[in-house]
Amino acid sequence: MTKLRVAYTGEPGAFAEEAVLRFFEAPDPVALSSFRAVFEAVRDGSVAAGVVPVESSLLGTIRENLDLLWEFDLPIVGEVSVPVRLALLGLPGETLDSVTRVYSISAALAQADEFLRSRPWTVQTTYNTAGAAKQVAERGERGAAAVASARVAPIYGLSVLADDIQSGTDNRTRFAVVARQGAAGRSAVLTAARAEALAGPARTSLAFAVRNVPGSLHRSLGAFATRGLNLSRLESRPWTGRVSRWEYLFWVDLDGDPGDPACAAALEDLRGETELVRILGTYPQAPED
Repeated sequence: MTKLRVAYTGEPGAFAEEAVLRFFEAPDPVALSSFRAVFEAVRDGSVAAGVVPVESSLLGTIRENLDLLWEFDLPIVGEVSVPVRLALLGLPGETLDSVTRVYSISAALAQADEFLRSRPWTVQTTYNTAGAAKQVAERGERGAAAVASARVAPIYGLSVLADDIQSGTDNRTRFAVVARQGAAGRSAVLTAARAEALAGPARTSLAFAVRNVPGSLHRSLGAFATRGLNLSRLESRPWTGRVSRWEYLFWVDLDGDPGDPACAAALEDLRGETELVRILGTYPQAPED
């Protein structure tokens, strides 16, 4: 059986790779250098799917990927919730006292900020957690350490100098699984998914733009509230590409399926109140373990 090629950002051992392995039964993970590269690979057909982070339980939304979801208009067909447990990794023989420099992606550094502030280390950003570990290993850089998942250590021959250095005990990142446009693209992804990844209730992600008149947002949200439909997320982003300044798109995660009568009626009312509604995808909610 041919393995499904699935793109993610980073290096082997990254949390995004873990998201790929959690969602798919037997994927062929493809590491790429940026979020945009993942979207381009899916759009151009060099991979069947992409997995990108969209939200951190500690730091909030990864806004770059909201903008890319809007720009590329690739359907969201699934989501994955990955626990974020961070460790400090260094070359064998390194100790906390010998470390002077720490590398990682800015989000991971923020998530481990309390631990990192406990010592006078110089902190520097890199493009990825696993990439930071790979850099330390390939350079043989003494006095340096990386903040990454402990599962990265054996991949690059590093030692765990400190484990569970993240703030809090319930830190998670939510990833979106995007596919090619069309029924065939969605079917290929869902056929390759683990059964437990598809077992959750439906969630629909959508974006809309309200008219610039008093009460428009209130009436738009009322389309859901009057029907008892829950919005698990609501936020705004600048509506890029518009001629006028200060126009925004509202991003919503709706606990429901547009095929359900109440949800369909709410979306019909929403379209009557707004300038634009775009459904980004309907997919099973990720299990939380």
